[in-house]
Formats: sequence, structure tokens, C-alpha cells
Amino acid sequence: MASWFACVPRSAGCVLGGWLLFVAGLHGPAAADSWPANVRALYQIDLNGFNVGTFEFQSQAESDSYTLTAHARLSILLGAFTWSGDTRSFGMIVNQAPKPASFTFDFQSNLRAGSTKLGFTDGAVTDISNLPLGTPTQPVIPVREHHLKGVVDPLSAIMVLSRAASADPCDRHIPIFDGKERFDLLLSRKGEMRVTEQSPSGQPDVAYVCRVRYLPIAGHKIDSETKFMAANDGIEVALRPVPSANVLVPYQITIPTMAGSAVITSKRVEIISPGKPQIAMLY
Repeated sequence: MASWFACVPRSAGCVLGGWLLFVAGLHGPAAADSWPANVRALYQIDLNGFNVGTFEFQSQAESDSYTLTAHARLSILLGAFTWSGDTRSFGMIVNQAPKPASFTFDFQSNLRAGSTKLGFTDGAVTDISNLPLGTPTQPVIPVREHHLKGVVDPLSAIMVLSRAASADPCDRHIPIFDGKERFDLLLSRKGEMRVTEQSPSGQPDVAYVCRVRYLPIAGHKIDSETKFMAANDGIEVALRPVPSANVLVPYQITIPTMAGSAVITSKRVEIISPGKPQIAMLY
């Protein structure tokens, strides 16, 4: 299940953009190593073997703050359904850990448009705005006050991944609130896969393959799609280590959905780190 199920129409096309926000990650020891000053990435989105869109991601980090932005564009069924979304997250870096302050998500399709805005205080969601308001057509598990504590927004989840307690990059448990849904993403190690580049970048050519499980907590509908995604054991992300920048970046993401198989593949990644040569990986 994607982070934006509650924010956009629950179709396969809208699922794709959100997954990148969780599985893109920076990884390294919880020490004084800085996050890269800038990361830019471009991904291709395929559904059932057909190219349906792109996803662009950028992060900027300073000594005590971070800004993350993302843009997704989708066109499905020969343009019968089009969708685009822009997301931004801002927060502070405290003791090498992210403290989200604000999150915004705006989307538009040929069916509808809307937005989500979140405000955080001391690690808890304190302000929530969703437009249009709408009325659920099915019962929704209510979100309680305790569900909004100790969570991060979808984009700040990237920063959470950057400081894992375990040496295993697939050892992850991330509590997330996207404006309507409160859920956990559970990652576990599955194996490895080989990475192929257009020209060698000097980085390792092996990626860690993680299995991803979606655990709904609150704010979700009790319907067939939620049950399908919660029971889905075929969701995977391949994370490629980039030791010279002390990061992991997603190489490929596979998501079985009720509409078919979705695959998100890296096409270009550029990394700028303080005092280090720029890294460019083309696929």
C-alpha cells in the first residue's frame, strides 16, 4: 500500500509515487557523518510492462535542517487517466535524527484535485488539513490522538531510514501518518540483485533486496484493497549502497497491486556530498 492511498484515487497509478517516498533512504552509522548536501533522482514507472509515468525526487540537507521535494506524473490507459502530484517536507536535524515540522502534498488528475497539509510539534502531528473534505463511502478506522505521536510524514521517512540501528539495511520499522492514514512499513531482508549501469560509476554493483509489508493502524477503510495490500508479500525494494557518499538509494521497486504489477526503476541518480566528488549513476 502506498502512502497516498488516502490522498488520491485508490488506483494502481496513484499507488506508485508514494512508495518511493518510503524506500528511498540514506544509510550509515549514527555518527558525525553528514547527509549528502543534495540528492537528485529520476525514476521510470511501469505498470504491467507499460511505461505510465515518472517520479523525481530531491533532497537538500544542512547542518541542522532538511528540505525534501518530489514530483510524480502518471498517464494510464492511453491518457484516459492522468495524475500529477507535488510533495514537500521540511524539518530539523536534532541529534542526527529528523524532526519534521511541515508536510504538504498537492495533486491533480482529470478526475479531481486536492491537497494535504500537516504540522508537527515535538514529534507529534498537531495540525491536519485535507481538501476536499469528502465523506467516506465505507467505515474508516478512526485515528486517535495517540496514533499521531512518534510518527513521521512520508518524505521524512527517508531521513528515518538514514540512521538505522542495525547494520542490516532491510531491518526497518517505520511509523507513518500521511494526513489520513496511520500505518507502519515493515522491511526485512530477502536477498541481493545485480545492478547494471550505462557506464561504471565506481560504486558496488550489488543491491540489497528488502521485502516490504504494509501494516494498517488507523484511518483506513476495511475493504478488499486494504486487505489485499496488508496480505501482500510480493512488495520488494532493491537498495543500492553508495559507500563513497555513505548512502543507500533505491534501484528498483516492485509492487503487486489489484490492477497488476507495478515496477519503479531508477534511471538517474546524482549525489553531492560535502568535500567529496559528485557521483552520477545512469541506468
